Amino acid sequence: MIKITFHVILVSLCLSLHRHQSIAFHPPSALLVAPSCSTLRHVSVLAARCDEDDGQDSTISRRNVISRSIYGVGLTLAASITNVERGNALDLPNFLVASEGDRGVKGMPVPSKKLGGLSNKIRSVSKIMDELQRDLMQERWDLVEGYPNQLRSYVPLFTAYTDSAFPTDIPTDKGLRVALRYEVGRFFASLERFRQATNRKSLDEAYIAYSDMSLHFDRYLRVGGLYTFYDDTISLEPYYQGVADASLVYADIKKDPALVRDLVVLIKGPEKGRTGIVIGIYPDGSNTCAVKLDRNRGIREIRVVQQSWAAKRLGEQDPDDVFLIPQSG
Repeated sequence: MIKITFHVILVSLCLSLHRHQSIAFHPPSALLVAPSCSTLRHVSVLAARCDEDDGQDSTISRRNVISRSIYGVGLTLAASITNVERGNALDLPNFLVASEGDRGVKGMPVPSKKLGGLSNKIRSVSKIMDELQRDLMQERWDLVEGYPNQLRSYVPLFTAYTDSAFPTDIPTDKGLRVALRYEVGRFFASLERFRQATNRKSLDEAYIAYSDMSLHFDRYLRVGGLYTFYDDTISLEPYYQGVADASLVYADIKKDPALVRDLVVLIKGPEKGRTGIVIGIYPDGSNTCAVKLDRNRGIREIRVVQQSWAAKRLGEQDPDDVFLIPQSG
């Protein structure tokens, strides 16, 4: 029944926005699920009723459709984000994010002005995550064991930001709050798994838990409007058309696959050509790995990609920048 409701909402939204072209709506792929026959029947009934209403009072019916649709998008947004366990940061509908001339970063959700220094405090977790990566990859267990308590001390800040950034009762704010709470919950659940792995000094389990922490924190930054920039390039692959793959220097992915700690270049997919470091390889049969991309305007994005997309870089390379962070104390 919930699935049917979501499809009805989405089609209602498209119907209403078709009549109101001033609102640009491009639904993210995560929201597009093939509807069942019963869903289509419900949609047809709804569309027919909307048309009947238009014949009676077009102004009222259209306003109602938009109101119901926007309410549904808040719920659907939350559902679509929480249904993706290890998906990359979700692209949000255009009407939820800033455009040219708006306050905030173009392409990002626009949080409330009344945040004080919360935004910078949340972003500062990135530095802690970098330091944790450094110590974990150097197997400094004496240092690693202190990070779970340090990160847990940020729970009140995450809670405060979630409630303050999108504080109104409008459905889109509610949907964003639900999504942010989900990411926080998954982040701290992964942190607990990391703590347990650390106690057992299980390096592979710690890498997986750290990868999930990094992924959910990255998604929190994205949904929370905390990125300092937005790259609206859909795919880098077109830039490599006509360029021989041999121009990207990398190891044979079958003979010498990338492992955790290896510096890699992405050789397929929308991020082709970007570089980073493997921070975790998932043992669930998905043949995927987590890659922490090299820093771009202060942000290190996390991507979950097929292992066959991440190839080891060859030749002399600068170390990942986390290893250049000096030890405190």
